[in-house]
Amino acid sequence: MSRVRWHDLTHAYGSAGDVPGRLSRVAFGDARTSASALSDLGLWLGELAVFDATVEAVPFLWGLAVTDSVNSRSGVVELLQAILEHGNPPQIAVQRAAHRAVLNGRSTADLLACDEDAAVRAAAANLVAAIDSHVCESCRPPREWAAPLT
Repeated sequence: MSRVRWHDLTHAYGSAGDVPGRLSRVAFGDARTSASALSDLGLWLGELAVFDATVEAVPFLWGLAVTDSVNSRSGVVELLQAILEHGNPPQIAVQRAAHRAVLNGRSTADLLACDEDAAVRAAAANLVAAIDSHVCESCRPPREWAAPLT
């Protein structure tokens, strides 16, 4: 996490300098602390729109989702789905990058769909379905790259 220049990134409410602390609280906090930090991350990174900080946070979210000691793994998976379902039309490149970061974790979502924790399994099954059915204008290739219709 220390390699990311969080202060140069933004989330829904401004500077993303506070994102690493929240990710750490999700990772190491008790159930209440973890849920509270995850709620903040949801508001900041994905429930309203996606931002450049979202793109950088997604790999860490995938890591949290597969770490058994994390108290709110199902909530992390739900946040990944929220990121995939939300956009940022003024910043299509950011939206595309955030969606790609989630889509690239498809194999991890498959593993989570077989998790011992029923809540994680359910959230992962929903995420897999969202990944498989994902279509949005920002993720489509430009028309000149699209295969011709026959």
